[in-house]
Amino acid sequence: MPGTENRPLRAAAMMLLAVAFFSLMDAGLKQLSTHYPALQVAALRGASSLPFVLAWALATAGARPLLRVRWSLHLLRGVIGIAMMASFVYALRTLPLSTAYSIFFVAPLLVTALSVPVLGERVGPRRWAAIGTGLLGVLVLLRPTGEGLLSLAALAVLLSAAMYAVSAITVRVLARTDSTQAMMVWLMAMMAGGAALLALPDWTPVRGEHAWLIVGIGVGGALGQYAVTEAFRVGEASMVAPLEYTALVWGVLLDLAIWGVLPDAITWLGAAIIVGSGLYLLRRERARGATAPDIVTTP
Repeated sequence: MPGTENRPLRAAAMMLLAVAFFSLMDAGLKQLSTHYPALQVAALRGASSLPFVLAWALATAGARPLLRVRWSLHLLRGVIGIAMMASFVYALRTLPLSTAYSIFFVAPLLVTALSVPVLGERVGPRRWAAIGTGLLGVLVLLRPTGEGLLSLAALAVLLSAAMYAVSAITVRVLARTDSTQAMMVWLMAMMAGGAALLALPDWTPVRGEHAWLIVGIGVGGALGQYAVTEAFRVGEASMVAPLEYTALVWGVLLDLAIWGVLPDAITWLGAAIIVGSGLYLLRRERARGATAPDIVTTP
């Protein structure tokens, strides 16, 4: 097939672009988190990306696949998405991006663990050992000294990662019947509407100077979602997924450029343990010839 030899390169480029777009989006979310409640920021994230995602879905698949869906699972995924985004935004208010990313990288390990009871997949002792090692890395990051394990922000990232893992499992079930377009559109719509309703009691008027930031979040989120979808469409998951960890590089660069902070040695150590565990899991998946765990960047 013409162009087949370029597919791995295209997939890698798309994944690197996806991580970059999502990282820039998260930097915007972190800036908004200091001015608005977490639920309101989650609503703004969904609403700002929805027009772009909807336009793409209608252009590529039309309206019919968006309406013929399993509504109960989409509603569940919407609730999970709101909890995932709100908890992540809450954490970004005080945590550096690099620290939040390092903790969030436990999500692929949780996906693998949840695939056993929910999807009936088999996970051997080596993969369980990798999952356990990754969780040890989380403990290193949280450092139970009062500023770590007892930090609500760090626990909020863990909650967000757990919600992501549940959402990824839901996607695997939904993908059997529903289109990618439907999953993307309804997640953004439910996040925008549901989070907005929950945020109403504490809603803060949006300032005019933040309009460009909100639009940028919408564009970055939509482009990132398209790029990551394209990456997994044209490339092997086991080859594409490890590039997700380049988010840590972006987190460090953005932390330094915007907020003037750098990760400490403990953060680097915990991140290395978690990333190493994730890469081992992906290697085992590739050796088994199975689909690698879903790794679709940060919220």
